[in-house]
Amino acid sequence: MKATHNGTVLAEAPTSDLLKIEGNWYFPPSSLVSELFTESPTPYTCGWKGEAQYYTVETGGQPRKDLAWSYPQPYRSSFDRVGQDYSGYVAFDRSVTISE
Repeated sequence: MKATHNGTVLAEAPTSDLLKIEGNWYFPPSSLVSELFTESPTPYTCGWKGEAQYYTVETGGQPRKDLAWSYPQPYRSSFDRVGQDYSGYVAFDRSVTISE
């Protein structure tokens, strides 16, 4: 699977390495084009996953604020609901194209 925005590949990994949580594909940290990602100060805490880390992502030569997010240290209780540890996995805004 591949995550792209404005013609820029943001992440790529086999489907078997991804997780689908609440309708969003989460990519493993190793699949990211890391130099495109910068931590954003936007705060958010999910009631069952924990504190999120948002990222500004550069695509098409422009920074896109909060285009991606992850849960660096999710609540351990959420692992049962998801089926595995997903610490650091990254999901994307709906404007990002996820394709095979």
